[in-house]
Amino acid sequence: MKRMMAIVEREMRKYFRSPVLMLMSMVLPLVQLVILGNAFGGKIHGTKVGVVDHDHGPQAVKVQESFDAIAANLNTFTTLPYVDETQAREDVRTGKIDAAVIIPSQFSRRVYAQDAPRLALVVDNTDQFTSGSIETVMQQLVDALNQPVIQPRVVQQTTLEIVELYPYVEYMKFLLSGSITLAMYVSVMIGGGMLYIDDKARGVHEGYLVTPITKLELVLGLNIAGALKAVLAGISLTVIGSLIAGLGTIFSPMADIQLMVIIVVTALAFNGMMFLMMVRVDDPLVPRAMFGVLNTLLFFPAGSIYPISAFPGWLKAIAVADPFTYAIHAFKAVLLKDGGWTAIRGDLAFLGIFGFATLALATPLFKRTL
Repeated sequence: MKRMMAIVEREMRKYFRSPVLMLMSMVLPLVQLVILGNAFGGKIHGTKVGVVDHDHGPQAVKVQESFDAIAANLNTFTTLPYVDETQAREDVRTGKIDAAVIIPSQFSRRVYAQDAPRLALVVDNTDQFTSGSIETVMQQLVDALNQPVIQPRVVQQTTLEIVELYPYVEYMKFLLSGSITLAMYVSVMIGGGMLYIDDKARGVHEGYLVTPITKLELVLGLNIAGALKAVLAGISLTVIGSLIAGLGTIFSPMADIQLMVIIVVTALAFNGMMFLMMVRVDDPLVPRAMFGVLNTLLFFPAGSIYPISAFPGWLKAIAVADPFTYAIHAFKAVLLKDGGWTAIRGDLAFLGIFGFATLALATPLFKRTL
């Protein structure tokens, strides 16, 4: 035990003597949280929609008044008057405006005659986010226009009332779980995998081989040290990220215990995975080359940025085997939903088994000789 803890102490001393290394393992996830959290997931505001009015009747005026109400309240878009329909279409194509609404001639007459009145919406569908937001608001506007002036006494239509279990969740809060997981992965990759290969290249491990340290003690010492680094990164990102995102979950003692368990189990799983991949690697350039590939392969399919349910089948298969998936789900269950132990026990079980299995596979692969 003393020999194993001596290895842990040596690794941690080396880690704490490199403050830049410690900071770099947390800077990337924090920058990602702040930038992506504010750049994605927000509602579209301030887009420009051109209006070509060929009718000029009372119903066309009613439509334009609805546009003004949208600009004053939702501010999804503001309208610009156009005379030429061709010019409006061209401006949409060239990006001067984001969409164009065409009110055809005799629109008001068709409304009064109930003769299938139509509005045309020209959108630039190369930008699905902007066009989708404009289309949604326009559909809501058309549905409101279709409501009868005098409502029938007997309700003839089915309505849907949406009950949201939680307050509005900003995208930064949604992204926080992925950022914590990424910080732990970066810490394991830089403070564990890369340092381990560098030590082998510099001959540090040759010094271990002339001591009475057993293979198991050496493997456990290296893995415990790597897991401790990931735990420190996870705790730091959980506290700092929660304060940035405005989450008060960290002030709940029970949630803190659950988060600590998630962080420890995730650290062990990540470190076991990294040790298994690096146990027979000798070239210091290999982990650096693998860093970007593993980041993409593990982080994005795990539902950190976009829901897994939208993925194709082959990508869902990757998500099922990805430890990131279970770590992110567990963090979301505690930070956003206060789901308790019931919500995270499956994730903890997978991460615990995954960490034990990878470590069990890596131990016999570790070379006790040069």
